Amino acid sequence: MGKFVIKKAKSGFNFNLKAGNGEVIATSETYSTESACMSGIESVRTNCAAPIEDQTVSGFDVLKNPKFEVYRDKAGEFRFRLKAKNGEIIAVGEAYKAKASCLKGIDSIKRNAPEAPVEKA
Repeated sequence: MGKFVIKKAKSGFNFNLKAGNGEVIATSETYSTESACMSGIESVRTNCAAPIEDQTVSGFDVLKNPKFEVYRDKAGEFRFRLKAKNGEIIAVGEAYKAKASCLKGIDSIKRNAPEAPVEKA
């Protein structure tokens, strides 16, 4: 089972969602308070069942938020971001060389986030 790990950053708090094997699946922005960071975790839990908007294909359908957006970064690698209902980015993934791996990362969030406990680093 995965877990959310909150850690203190220079200017606030952020979280990582880790899979059962300890690999980081997604990271958050930096929040000013630990309470705001906890709210971000709850937002990921609430929105992680969202559909996927694949921006790597031409003529893709633009979906309403909440949604996962799959896109290519400047280096040509695949990434994803989870957007909440209000359009705010609440979690992002690492860069993947293969789109299939990126999609597996999203699937891992969908499986792990809803019940993942919260720990402090």
